[in-house]
Amino acid sequence: MPARRRRAGKNGRRVTASDLEGPAPGEPPGRGHRDDRSDGFDDPSDLAPGALTEDDLPDGVTYSSWFGSEHGPTPRPEWVITDHNALDVERGVVKTGKEADVHLVERWLPGTDAVTLLAAKRYRSSEHRQFHRDAGYLEGRRVRRSREMRAMQRRTEFGREVIAGQWARAEFGALSRLWSIGFAGGRALVPYPVQLDGTEILMEFMGTPDGVAAPRLAALRPDGALLADLWEQMLDALGTLALAGYAHGDLSAYNLLVHEERLVLIDLPQVVDVVGNPQGPAFLARDVQNVATWFVGHGLPEHLADVGEITARLLGDAGLR
Repeated sequence: MPARRRRAGKNGRRVTASDLEGPAPGEPPGRGHRDDRSDGFDDPSDLAPGALTEDDLPDGVTYSSWFGSEHGPTPRPEWVITDHNALDVERGVVKTGKEADVHLVERWLPGTDAVTLLAAKRYRSSEHRQFHRDAGYLEGRRVRRSREMRAMQRRTEFGREVIAGQWARAEFGALSRLWSIGFAGGRALVPYPVQLDGTEILMEFMGTPDGVAAPRLAALRPDGALLADLWEQMLDALGTLALAGYAHGDLSAYNLLVHEERLVLIDLPQVVDVVGNPQGPAFLARDVQNVATWFVGHGLPEHLADVGEITARLLGDAGLR
């Protein structure tokens, strides 16, 4: 369940722009940008009584981008807001990266206390991205149109846009599949992917109700008991990935969150098809090496992190004997 804030009810009165000005108590001022959305409502009859019109919305506030986007797997968590009249409010930047930035978005339904915090991962425009490792990761992925394949190979502006779309779709697909597998097993290993809209993924925000993101594993110094528990969770996560035919592809303590002592995998755009990609086994072995090195370096007994043994077992789980 994601962090949720309870917004005071509006008691049926018309919500105005002043209701949306400034962050809620305890939240940082919004530093995000207002996106150009294509799913506003042209017909006023689509809006419920008391809802805002487009002209009422201040900067940093848009109508929900739910409609017209690709949605996450079902059964959908009860906290996902799908109403036509929901608003998306920019609450700041969570993380910046080489290929994408993550923003905090509050989605809420005026006139109710339905509200949730979401992480919006937005891939940058082609001139600002640095997809420096595309070739190896994209091996084994199919692109039907020869024009797109040529553009990708030549790294034209259009080709970079195609690659960005592939990164976003690959990550959204991996999140969806892994969330479904985890849900069936009673434990989600990844944030719930709410929607995919072009090169933006909206997903479950892992953090506190006032918008403080869960720490990365790299920032923690867990004691013996917690360290051992997190390692068991790590092995479970690696096994789940392998059974689904995946390697993370860039796994390290920097793209693992610890939310309420639960390990959560993030940053999956480079997820690798272990069987279909000729380099798949090498990526998987590197994932194991990276996390084993971190855990052993923080006190885990070496015999519990035998890289060769763990890698061989995971390759077997993936169907490679």
